[in-house]
Amino acid sequence: MTQPHSSPGGTPPPAVAAATDPPVAEDVRRMFDGLLASREVQQGLAFLKADDANTLAEQKAITMIPAPPFKEQARAGYCLSRFAALGLEEVRADDEGNVIGVRPGNGGGPKLVVSAHLDTVFPEGTELKIVEEDGRLFAPGIGDDARGLAEVLSLIRAFNATGVKTAGDLHFVCTVGEEGLGDLRGVKALFRDHQDIDGFISIDGPNVARVTYLAAGSHRYRVTFKGPGGHSFNEFGRPSAIHAMGRAIAGISELRTPAQPKTTFTVGTVRGGTSVNAIAGEAVMEVDMRSVENPPLLAIEAEILKAIRDAVAGENARWGSDQLSVEIELVGDRPAGAQPLDSPIMQAALAATRAVGVEPAPEEPGSTDSNLPISLGVPAVTLGRGGKGGNQHSRGEWFDPTDAYLGPQRDFLVILALAGVEGVSAPVLPKRPPRS
Repeated sequence: MTQPHSSPGGTPPPAVAAATDPPVAEDVRRMFDGLLASREVQQGLAFLKADDANTLAEQKAITMIPAPPFKEQARAGYCLSRFAALGLEEVRADDEGNVIGVRPGNGGGPKLVVSAHLDTVFPEGTELKIVEEDGRLFAPGIGDDARGLAEVLSLIRAFNATGVKTAGDLHFVCTVGEEGLGDLRGVKALFRDHQDIDGFISIDGPNVARVTYLAAGSHRYRVTFKGPGGHSFNEFGRPSAIHAMGRAIAGISELRTPAQPKTTFTVGTVRGGTSVNAIAGEAVMEVDMRSVENPPLLAIEAEILKAIRDAVAGENARWGSDQLSVEIELVGDRPAGAQPLDSPIMQAALAATRAVGVEPAPEEPGSTDSNLPISLGVPAVTLGRGGKGGNQHSRGEWFDPTDAYLGPQRDFLVILALAGVEGVSAPVLPKRPPRS
């Protein structure tokens, strides 16, 4: 059972964990007792509570900077200037557009990345206006992930204010390309260029209780059917791109997937044709498939691709033609992966969440920046942001800032546990051998 800790920064003590709650090892609990007894750590927790208004102001400022898919440069520039102003070292933007800044440790610990993503799902030209109603803030992207970026900046301020010295090096990163067809391009570039990362934290998600440690892999395809087209009456008898797409969708809809591991698919978008009285010369659909394990993901992928090719063959055969063809383009590839609940990074996340008075909710597999490191065997978690939120990815997205400081407080404790605190605790995150 988890023992209650003293109230950090004025927060209430957590309830004693039930036997069914995710367990935390005794040595990890003792380590957290030592952390919470440290004057510097308590100062940091108190600072983050006092900094809550600044964090919210920064969140609002970030929300008002457009960051549509593949066009995150303006928001990246803001974060780059803030990293420099806050005194991080080696502040830079990499070739992919990620913003990076370093707070060196004492050289005796692991290399830990603390990140949030720059991009939103909203297209260029989306009106960015914050409306407050009944204590909630409404705006596109107000939470996802403007709040995560604001929490990263608040954490840096806390380290500056307290002077806490970690054993491990902290690399603060604002990533590009987390959403949609960005396909994790930012975090993929980060791990391509940095082979020595020992652990990874992403701050993302609408609830501070959230701890995501399982990666739902996904493959996404854009499928383009092409035919000769023609007048619906004069050229009747030619194969139709839309009819072929319809055949493919019908075939895909009949496929079966295992209940465990959870494996899913959907045809998410369709478009095509030029007129009600024309045989469609082109039709396009986008298909999404997901699983927490790679073998069933590959299995459903093979069945879907077969259904598409069979549909083309069937449409051509129906009209005695060979004029219909298909182009299949992979537009999204997010790897799957899993970690045990008793891994050091999960133990730290669970204990830190309880230490700020919140019962952790290890979530079912998610699709976040953490997918990439998890698939590589690098310990990684995605931690929910402080406050509460809803309607993500819609123009009606909202954020409730009540007790939002609990997010940065929890993040602060996870970082300290993983990276170690000079004179207080050793890192629980091990250094990894170099990747080949």
